Amino acid sequence: MHFEVENKFPVVDSDALRRKLEARGAVFAAAVSQCDAYFAHPARDFAATDEALRIRRVGRNAWVTYKGPKIDSATKTRRELEFPLAAGTAEDFAELLAVLGFRPVAEVNKRRLSGELTWQEWPVTVALDFVAGLGAYLEIEVAADEANLDSARACLHSLAAELSLGPPERRGYLDLLLRPAETPRG
Repeated sequence: MHFEVENKFPVVDSDALRRKLEARGAVFAAAVSQCDAYFAHPARDFAATDEALRIRRVGRNAWVTYKGPKIDSATKTRRELEFPLAAGTAEDFAELLAVLGFRPVAEVNKRRLSGELTWQEWPVTVALDFVAGLGAYLEIEVAADEANLDSARACLHSLAAELSLGPPERRGYLDLLLRPAETPRG
Protein backbone atom coordinates (compact mmCIF):
# COMPACT_ATOMS: atom_id res chain seq x y z
CA MET A 1 0.00 0.00 0.00
CA HIS A 2 1.32 3.44 -0.99
CA PHE A 3 1.46 6.23 1.59
CA GLU A 4 2.27 9.88 1.15
CA VAL A 5 4.39 11.08 4.10
CA GLU A 6 4.31 14.87 4.07
CA ASN A 7 4.87 17.95 6.14
CA LYS A 8 3.92 21.51 5.22
CA PHE A 9 5.43 24.69 6.64
CA PRO A 10 4.55 28.37 6.28
CA VAL A 11 7.35 30.29 4.56
CA VAL A 12 8.48 33.83 5.29
CA ASP A 13 11.35 34.17 2.78
CA SER A 14 10.86 31.81 -0.17
CA ASP A 15 14.02 32.96 -1.99
CA ALA A 16 16.25 32.24 1.02
CA LEU A 17 14.56 28.87 1.55
CA ARG A 18 15.05 27.95 -2.10
CA ARG A 19 18.76 28.76 -1.79
CA LYS A 20 19.00 26.54 1.32
CA LEU A 21 17.30 23.69 -0.53
CA GLU A 22 19.55 24.10 -3.59
CA ALA A 23 22.63 24.10 -1.32
CA ARG A 24 21.46 20.66 -0.11
CA GLY A 25 21.09 19.33 -3.65
CA ALA A 26 17.54 20.26 -4.63
CA VAL A 27 16.96 20.63 -8.35
CA PHE A 28 13.85 22.60 -9.29
CA ALA A 29 11.69 22.39 -12.39
CA ALA A 30 9.86 25.36 -13.89
CA ALA A 31 6.98 26.71 -11.82
CA VAL A 32 3.47 25.64 -12.83
CA SER A 33 0.00 26.89 -12.02
CA GLN A 34 -2.27 24.32 -10.36
CA CYS A 35 -5.99 24.47 -9.78
CA ASP A 36 -7.31 21.90 -7.29
CA ALA A 37 -11.10 21.43 -7.33
CA TYR A 38 -12.34 19.64 -4.19
CA PHE A 39 -15.56 17.63 -3.94
CA ALA A 40 -17.85 16.62 -1.08
CA HIS A 41 -19.08 13.01 -0.87
CA PRO A 42 -22.86 12.58 -1.10
CA ALA A 43 -23.12 10.25 1.93
CA ARG A 44 -20.29 11.12 4.31
CA ASP A 45 -18.58 14.25 5.55
CA PHE A 46 -14.99 14.28 4.27
CA ALA A 47 -14.14 17.06 6.74
CA ALA A 48 -15.19 14.77 9.62
CA THR A 49 -13.47 11.68 8.18
CA ASP A 50 -10.32 13.64 7.22
CA GLU A 51 -10.50 12.54 3.58
CA ALA A 52 -10.27 14.49 0.35
CA LEU A 53 -11.25 14.01 -3.28
CA ARG A 54 -9.93 16.48 -5.82
CA ILE A 55 -9.29 17.07 -9.49
CA ARG A 56 -5.96 18.83 -10.07
CA ARG A 57 -5.55 20.71 -13.32
CA VAL A 58 -2.25 21.86 -14.76
CA GLY A 59 -2.95 23.32 -18.18
CA ARG A 60 -4.92 20.69 -20.14
CA ASN A 61 -3.57 17.87 -17.95
CA ALA A 62 -5.47 16.64 -14.92
CA TRP A 63 -5.40 14.02 -12.19
CA VAL A 64 -8.04 12.76 -9.80
CA THR A 65 -6.72 12.19 -6.29
CA TYR A 66 -8.18 10.54 -3.21
CA LYS A 67 -6.45 11.22 0.12
CA GLY A 68 -7.34 9.03 3.07
CA PRO A 69 -7.34 10.06 6.72
CA LYS A 70 -4.05 11.01 8.37
CA ILE A 71 -2.65 8.07 10.31
CA ASP A 72 -0.34 9.86 12.77
CA SER A 73 -0.19 13.08 14.73
CA ALA A 74 3.26 14.31 13.65
CA THR A 75 3.03 14.31 9.85
CA LYS A 76 0.38 14.29 7.17
CA THR A 77 0.91 10.58 6.47
CA ARG A 78 -2.03 9.16 4.59
CA ARG A 79 -2.95 6.74 1.87
CA GLU A 80 -3.10 8.43 -1.51
CA LEU A 81 -4.55 7.17 -4.77
CA GLU A 82 -3.98 9.27 -7.88
CA PHE A 83 -4.95 8.64 -11.49
CA PRO A 84 -4.33 10.70 -14.61
CA LEU A 85 -7.29 11.86 -16.65
CA ALA A 86 -7.12 12.12 -20.43
CA ALA A 87 -6.07 15.59 -21.55
CA GLY A 88 -8.99 18.00 -21.61
CA THR A 89 -11.41 15.73 -19.68
CA ALA A 90 -11.32 17.32 -16.19
CA GLU A 91 -14.67 19.05 -16.73
CA ASP A 92 -16.25 15.80 -17.98
CA PHE A 93 -15.01 13.95 -14.90
CA ALA A 94 -16.35 16.73 -12.63
CA GLU A 95 -19.71 16.34 -14.39
CA LEU A 96 -19.62 12.58 -13.73
CA LEU A 97 -18.97 13.25 -10.04
CA ALA A 98 -21.94 15.64 -9.96
CA VAL A 99 -24.21 13.04 -11.57
CA LEU A 100 -23.09 10.59 -8.84
CA GLY A 101 -24.05 13.06 -6.11
CA PHE A 102 -20.67 14.66 -5.33
CA ARG A 103 -20.75 18.42 -5.08
CA PRO A 104 -18.01 21.00 -5.60
CA VAL A 105 -16.67 22.51 -2.37
CA ALA A 106 -13.98 24.99 -3.41
CA GLU A 107 -10.93 25.48 -5.55
CA VAL A 108 -7.37 26.03 -4.39
CA ASN A 109 -5.21 27.95 -6.84
CA LYS A 110 -1.47 28.03 -6.50
CA ARG A 111 1.81 28.48 -8.30
CA ARG A 112 4.08 25.53 -7.47
CA LEU A 113 7.84 25.31 -7.80
CA SER A 114 8.68 21.60 -7.43
CA GLY A 115 12.06 20.08 -6.83
CA GLU A 116 13.74 16.84 -5.90
CA LEU A 117 16.58 16.08 -3.53
CA THR A 118 18.01 13.08 -1.73
CA TRP A 119 18.05 13.24 2.07
CA GLN A 120 19.18 10.33 4.23
CA GLU A 121 19.00 8.12 1.13
CA TRP A 122 15.32 9.04 0.56
CA PRO A 123 14.14 10.72 -2.64
CA VAL A 124 12.32 13.79 -1.29
CA THR A 125 9.94 15.95 -3.27
CA VAL A 126 9.93 19.59 -2.20
CA ALA A 127 7.38 22.13 -3.36
CA LEU A 128 7.36 25.86 -2.78
CA ASP A 129 3.70 26.79 -3.09
CA PHE A 130 2.35 30.30 -3.51
CA VAL A 131 -1.32 29.82 -2.63
CA ALA A 132 -3.91 32.43 -3.54
CA GLY A 133 -5.40 33.82 -0.33
CA LEU A 134 -2.87 32.09 1.94
CA GLY A 135 0.71 32.98 0.98
CA ALA A 136 3.82 30.81 0.68
CA TYR A 137 4.34 27.30 2.02
CA LEU A 138 6.92 24.55 1.65
CA GLU A 139 5.79 20.95 1.35
CA ILE A 140 8.31 18.15 1.82
CA GLU A 141 7.17 14.66 0.90
CA VAL A 142 8.31 11.09 0.44
CA ALA A 143 6.42 8.04 -0.77
CA ALA A 144 6.68 5.00 1.46
CA ASP A 145 5.13 1.63 2.05
CA GLU A 146 3.80 0.65 5.46
CA ALA A 147 7.04 -1.06 6.53
CA ASN A 148 9.08 2.13 6.00
CA LEU A 149 6.78 4.78 7.51
CA ASP A 150 8.90 5.42 10.62
CA SER A 151 12.05 5.87 8.54
CA ALA A 152 10.22 8.19 6.12
CA ARG A 153 8.92 10.32 9.00
CA ALA A 154 12.40 10.50 10.52
CA CYS A 155 13.80 11.67 7.17
CA LEU A 156 11.26 14.52 6.95
CA HIS A 157 11.83 15.51 10.58
CA SER A 158 15.60 15.63 9.99
CA LEU A 159 15.27 17.73 6.84
CA ALA A 160 12.86 20.14 8.54
CA ALA A 161 15.31 20.56 11.43
CA GLU A 162 18.21 21.09 9.01
CA LEU A 163 16.23 23.86 7.29
CA SER A 164 15.04 25.40 10.61
CA LEU A 165 11.43 25.19 9.45
CA GLY A 166 9.66 25.25 12.80
CA PRO A 167 6.38 23.45 13.54
CA PRO A 168 4.49 21.97 10.58
CA GLU A 169 0.99 22.97 9.51
CA ARG A 170 -1.14 19.82 9.48
CA ARG A 171 -4.18 21.32 7.79
CA GLY A 172 -4.48 21.21 4.02
CA TYR A 173 -4.83 24.31 1.88
CA LEU A 174 -8.57 23.74 1.48
CA ASP A 175 -9.05 23.62 5.25
CA LEU A 176 -6.88 26.73 5.71
CA LEU A 177 -8.95 28.62 3.14
CA LEU A 178 -12.34 27.50 4.47
CA ARG A 179 -11.56 27.80 8.20
CA PRO A 180 -8.68 30.27 8.59
CA ALA A 181 -9.51 31.36 12.14
CA GLU A 182 -9.64 27.86 13.63
CA THR A 183 -6.87 26.59 15.83
CA PRO A 184 -4.69 24.13 13.90
CA ARG A 185 -5.53 20.48 14.46
CA GLY A 186 -2.84 18.35 16.09
